[in-house]
Amino acid sequence: MTDEIRVLLVDDQKLVRYGFRLMLETTPGMLVVGEADDGASAIGAAERLKPDVVLMDVRMPGLNGIEATKHITGRLSCTRVLALTTYDLDEYAFGALRAGAAGFLLKDTRPDDLVAAVRAVHVGDAVVSPRITAKLIEAATPHLGVRRNDDVEDALSELTAREREIFILIGRGLTNGEIAESLFLSDSTVKAHVGRVLFKLELRNRVEAVIRAYELGVVGQ
Repeated sequence: MTDEIRVLLVDDQKLVRYGFRLMLETTPGMLVVGEADDGASAIGAAERLKPDVVLMDVRMPGLNGIEATKHITGRLSCTRVLALTTYDLDEYAFGALRAGAAGFLLKDTRPDDLVAAVRAVHVGDAVVSPRITAKLIEAATPHLGVRRNDDVEDALSELTAREREIFILIGRGLTNGEIAESLFLSDSTVKAHVGRVLFKLELRNRVEAVIRAYELGVVGQ
């Protein structure tokens, strides 16, 4: 099926990969195309298989998931990385997001939520565990500081009025579907606007957009 989401599983524990494979292969529209047990083999598998989504464990011996994520997101523009870890108090979470991961979840995430996350990052949404989102903003906020109004205007000068609206809603953590419902737009229209916002603000993904929105003070700190 051409509309299946092709997933690469990366984890140094075989039992974990087996569990994810069972979970995804029993879900309509999901296809596990390969597995890897460390960062180096993940890079090779990703370049060979060109999956839509990589489920990436960040803590692995040898080349870790952060370095593998940086390489994959830098070389394969159509592949999204969804990073996974056991710990929410984990500097690896921030490292993976800085490396270009489209999302970050804990391994104790419910199966339905994990499947929904794979689908979300595949269509361009960002997915971050609520616990990690709070810590991400908490860690980032002391270093930001609200910009002056003229600085904000300079930063957002390239955006249209509609794109500004969408940027603010991205900053509030809304998905494309939620933005579409809020603004009475189609999902495809929202997706196009989001792409233009990221391009104009020189952002790699929606996670960076959330941080930029906080930095500019267009959403509450």
